Amino acid sequence: MNLSSLLALPIVLPSIPKVIALLLSELDRPEPDLQQITELISSDLALTTRLLKYANAGYFQMSGKISSASEALAVLGMSHIRAIASEAASDASLKTLPGIQLQQFWAYSLHVARLSRLYAGLIQHNQVSAFTCGLVHGIGELMMHAGMPSQMALMNMVSAPLHLKRGESEFAHFGFSYAQASGAYAKKWLFPKDMVDALENFDAPFQNNVYEPLSGIIHLAAWRARAELDRLTDSELSVTFPSMVGEVLDLDMDTVLQQSPFDWSAVVR
Repeated sequence: MNLSSLLALPIVLPSIPKVIALLLSELDRPEPDLQQITELISSDLALTTRLLKYANAGYFQMSGKISSASEALAVLGMSHIRAIASEAASDASLKTLPGIQLQQFWAYSLHVARLSRLYAGLIQHNQVSAFTCGLVHGIGELMMHAGMPSQMALMNMVSAPLHLKRGESEFAHFGFSYAQASGAYAKKWLFPKDMVDALENFDAPFQNNVYEPLSGIIHLAAWRARAELDRLTDSELSVTFPSMVGEVLDLDMDTVLQQSPFDWSAVVR
């Protein structure tokens, strides 16, 4: 299957059941807490994606301008949030995705989001956009598993979904990787151009004449998160560290590894 065919499929991704339950409970209150709603949505990549799709739709005349859950909430209003939450709740039966350990993937995505926000702050880049990009950067991997399960089952025998070299393996087999898929979906959903460029190129940042710092930020965050999952040794960390990306962003390996992101919400456990 090629990327165009994948984009044409009607794929629905599951949200975290606990987050959906907490969100619906908060929305049922007489005076919902907007900050709590924002934190809940921002902890779930599927909910965040739904929200950004709606907010960047042409109907609201904000196409290509909304890059975070908080910005989307200001555009959509509470009635739209309730509709999105109800829609996500109706898909709650989708609790599995063949070939993907969803709990692990959700936790990994949130970790990358927090790391991306941290690294963005270190180089004085937009932390809000970095968090969102980090959270949804793997959406292409989920879409590929949902839309082409048999092909991805074979791919998983070659490389685990969260392996450091996963993108390279996918590109060699399909002619595109989860990074290009994430960028293509972001473009289809009218996300801001810097986010589209970052998602499309983060697997190999600063190539193809694209210099988008966000792509380098996500690349470093994803490298660290995957390295932690693989429990790489010190020597393996040194060998695999994307030094050229770090050099461009002026972030060395010690800085990338030693910084600890603050858990702002702690809503997913």
